[in-house]
Amino acid sequence: MAVRFSVTPARTEQEEKDDGDIVNEDVPMSGNRRGNQEPTVAHNGDGGHKDDYPFLDAEDVEQGGELYDKNLALFEEEMDTRPMVSSLLSRLVNYTNLPQGAREHEEAESIDGTRIQPTQSPRMGTCMGVYLPCLQNILGVILFLRLPWLVGTAGIFESFLIVLLCCCCTLLTAISMSAIATNGVVPAGGSYFMISRSLGPEFGGAVGLCFYLGTTFASSMYILGAVEILVAYISPAAAIFKAAEPGDEMAALFNNMRVYGTCFLTSMAIVVFVGVKYVNKFAMLFLTCVILSIIAIYVGVVKSAFAPPHFPICLLGNRTLARHAFNVCAKTVSYANQTRTTRLWEVFCDSPFLNATCDNYFASNNVTEIEGIPGLFSKAFTGNAWSSYMSKGDIIESTGMGVVDVPPSNVRRYPYIFTDLATSFTVLFGIFFPSVTGIMAGSNRSGDLKDAQKSIPVGTILAISTTSFIYLTCVILFGSCIENVVLRDKFGEVVKGTLVVGTLAWPSPWVIVIGSFFSTCGAGLQSLTGAPRLLQAIAKDGIIPFLSVFGHGKANGEPTWALLLTAGIAELGILIASLDMVAPILSMFFLMCYLFVNLACAVQTLLRTPNWRPRFRYYHWFLSFLGMVICLALMFISSWHYAIVAMLIAGMIYKYIEYRGAEKEWGDGIRGLSLSAARFALLRLEEGPPHTKNWRPQVLVLLKVDETGNVRHPRLLSFAAQLKAGKGLTIVGSVIEGDFLDCHSEAPLVELAVKRQMEAQRVKGFCQVVLSTVLRDGFSHLVQSAGLGGMRPNTVVMGWPFQWRQSEDPRSWKTFIDTVRATTAARLALLVAKNISLFPGNQERYFDGTIDVWWIVHDGGMLMLLPFLLRQHKVWRKCQMRIFTVAQLEDNSIQMKKDLATFLYHLRIDADVEVVEMHDSDISAYTYERTLMMEQRSQMLKHMRLSKSEREREAHFVEDQHAAESPSGSPPPSPSSDDDDEEEMHGPLHVHMTWTSERFAKEHNQAQTPEAFRDLLNIKPDQSNVRRMHTAVKLNEVIVSRSHDARLVLLNMPGPPRNAEGDENYMEFLEVLTEGLERVLLVRGGGCEVITIYS
Repeated sequence: MAVRFSVTPARTEQEEKDDGDIVNEDVPMSGNRRGNQEPTVAHNGDGGHKDDYPFLDAEDVEQGGELYDKNLALFEEEMDTRPMVSSLLSRLVNYTNLPQGAREHEEAESIDGTRIQPTQSPRMGTCMGVYLPCLQNILGVILFLRLPWLVGTAGIFESFLIVLLCCCCTLLTAISMSAIATNGVVPAGGSYFMISRSLGPEFGGAVGLCFYLGTTFASSMYILGAVEILVAYISPAAAIFKAAEPGDEMAALFNNMRVYGTCFLTSMAIVVFVGVKYVNKFAMLFLTCVILSIIAIYVGVVKSAFAPPHFPICLLGNRTLARHAFNVCAKTVSYANQTRTTRLWEVFCDSPFLNATCDNYFASNNVTEIEGIPGLFSKAFTGNAWSSYMSKGDIIESTGMGVVDVPPSNVRRYPYIFTDLATSFTVLFGIFFPSVTGIMAGSNRSGDLKDAQKSIPVGTILAISTTSFIYLTCVILFGSCIENVVLRDKFGEVVKGTLVVGTLAWPSPWVIVIGSFFSTCGAGLQSLTGAPRLLQAIAKDGIIPFLSVFGHGKANGEPTWALLLTAGIAELGILIASLDMVAPILSMFFLMCYLFVNLACAVQTLLRTPNWRPRFRYYHWFLSFLGMVICLALMFISSWHYAIVAMLIAGMIYKYIEYRGAEKEWGDGIRGLSLSAARFALLRLEEGPPHTKNWRPQVLVLLKVDETGNVRHPRLLSFAAQLKAGKGLTIVGSVIEGDFLDCHSEAPLVELAVKRQMEAQRVKGFCQVVLSTVLRDGFSHLVQSAGLGGMRPNTVVMGWPFQWRQSEDPRSWKTFIDTVRATTAARLALLVAKNISLFPGNQERYFDGTIDVWWIVHDGGMLMLLPFLLRQHKVWRKCQMRIFTVAQLEDNSIQMKKDLATFLYHLRIDADVEVVEMHDSDISAYTYERTLMMEQRSQMLKHMRLSKSEREREAHFVEDQHAAESPSGSPPPSPSSDDDDEEEMHGPLHVHMTWTSERFAKEHNQAQTPEAFRDLLNIKPDQSNVRRMHTAVKLNEVIVSRSHDARLVLLNMPGPPRNAEGDENYMEFLEVLTEGLERVLLVRGGGCEVITIYS
């Protein structure tokens, strides 16, 4: 749909400054800036005016450059943190993406302090910015050096299939790349940026490094191609190493390529180091050489139809002979009516005489000479239609020639042409695929394009279409014009060392030789220029820490250290010395890169993320998926062992980035895929409750933080980590006391501190911080709302309130008991760790000791399961498990022990079993006295809190009296209590402002008399409290006697009282029950079975 904009001319800064000066001169500064004055209007020379509104500071009004429009005064606070629409649009429109290798962000000044000149907007169109660079990167060394050999070996049909598969792969990848590249701006890094921002830093780093290695080895391949052209075709005399014996030609060639390749690499690296501008200046020259060479081929093909070039080849029988060893293709010649032997006779015979002893094959077969370039309309097409794969060391033989077979002899000493490589469809595919790479050249230059979202798809797809047409037509034309044995001769020995494709070119083979030499040199320079900048982009992202040094370079941003590493890796490819061995390595890395480009597009399309809005519309997830499958298949077709190695390299990089790399949030598709998978899994979990066999503790850890935001008990996190061992759900919750609207900025800080502590204690889970005016309500909200769907906590872990007896504020233990009640109401299991500071950390080890379980009441099996889970962790692994149960007087303790042992056997849990008998006994004086002290202490604290509430009521009374005397009659604001707990405690003693001065004085005096505390001496303890205290004392005696040296004691936690008046007594009972034990875990089940004997 069309969008219409109305543009209003903006005033310049100078005009605003002049207006500000006029205002300052005409309007005197007023001392009262916010008084109830009428707005002062200041007129300037242009008739404009500025209003001094009482809602704006005069300083803001005077600052012309930062003055907010009075029409937008309603949004003044938002403008402090959010940009105006006009400024946002201005920044987006004027955003200029820097070319690959430049700084990530432009700085305002250079190093010497001079101001940087404003850059001009990019003006490159589709042709110069995308189409021609892609042509230059795609067309190269393989076309001139290996495509004729590929056609002769694989045949026209299979060669056409190889080229078609490669072109389809790159075309589908280009479609996916166009969709990604037009979904936003693609800065430096090209394919790395697209993959990392689409699939995440792990995939992006892994594939980015693979693409970097591919580009680096590409420079090796191009340099080896240039050296091969130099040594084999331009100047064979320049070869340093010569073949000492027949058959050593390839070894000598490889040594020459190593020496000259190292020299070429050093020279090119120096050129790149000196400046990229020199590389760019020669780019057009190199591209011109490629285009002229291709034109020369097509012209030569047309000419061959009516005047084929003369390149005779010599055959002995059906065996091809190298022409460098002789000139005349005949055994004998007639000269002056005399028959004389030729140079070829001397090669195969022991003397130049006619009666000499010759090789059997030479003596039995004739020597024939045929045309190497029969022409376009010859029968060469039928001879080249089918494949003729050979093994290494085989002699290149012509088909359809009469031959007499003889026993084999030592053929290496004769000038036959041998194959240097075992060939097959997969081998040829791996060698050819690098010739179709280079489709990323346009996307890498997106910052230099006038309209990148139009130029990248059009230019890239047009370049692929053009190069595909060139490759496919060359396959057919080469097979139609050139003899099969010439095509299969990789180095042109059959045509006297002429480049095979050059034999077809017009006007001279030197056009192809010189053009291919310069094109390979240019491609090598481009690879050496692009690879270091790709590595620099990866290093600057900080996702791989050990690569950070390669993010630095010269003052102008040139990646010096990355260039050195690139040159070192490229030298490894040079030392391989064989272009045919280096090409498959490139194929693996490029195919992996293209695979993930297709995957990125497919994932984004299927997820339908809101930000996925490519300008390029001609894409589909099926095309991307098909491209991904083709890339994966071609990887294993070309070389399965190279494919496995490349995947292992990418996998190791992926895991390294995941384990050590910096965390990045780039809105990638993998995160969206994870969200979709999580949603699907949560919906599946919602179908029903988990089976007992699948039950595991999904933990909600309740932490407290101090005033500075630090975690009070980090060992609680250690215990959770030991209990979970990285499995299941873990939510760490904390409550900040305060109002959300006033203290919402504190929550992220506390959450960050908790996450750091979780990372330090190796707790894998989530953090949730809640703000609440009352801590009790905050913990209740966490218990109710933590989790999502089927991933909700089923177990709450919390610490025992430390020194609750010494605390004057009852909220500490009241909050604890209320949280226990909330957990019980939510039917969640509860684990309370007492003396948590004495619990072991994750780095400690227990090499002996026991974990004692005191099973008093059945809790669904929690007491059995928890020690088993703890012993899975290395801290508790060496500890033995002991289970104690309590028998009453009427129980058969022997039978109980047998039944418990059988039960543990069926549970597959190894533990020692012991039954403790607790007989009925009279309540001891110690128990009675302990209960009496507990109730006296409770009453005393109640009186102390009562006197505190009376002081508050006195303040209320004074305020009431002041309000009654106030003429306005408006009541003062009522003071709010710090905690609702105190209001509940005071209950009936709460007064609703109905006190008189006489009544208040009377009650106040009564509260201060000693009689108010004398009743404490006459208290008789409640019988139910005495019985509970008796149970706690007796159990504690039994537990301490048997488990005083245990590493950990687990026992059932009694439920809280239903009446809130007994909360303090409940705390005292638990304190007595666990007295004298070093580490205690109180366990309360959630009301469901968590362990079963069935499989």
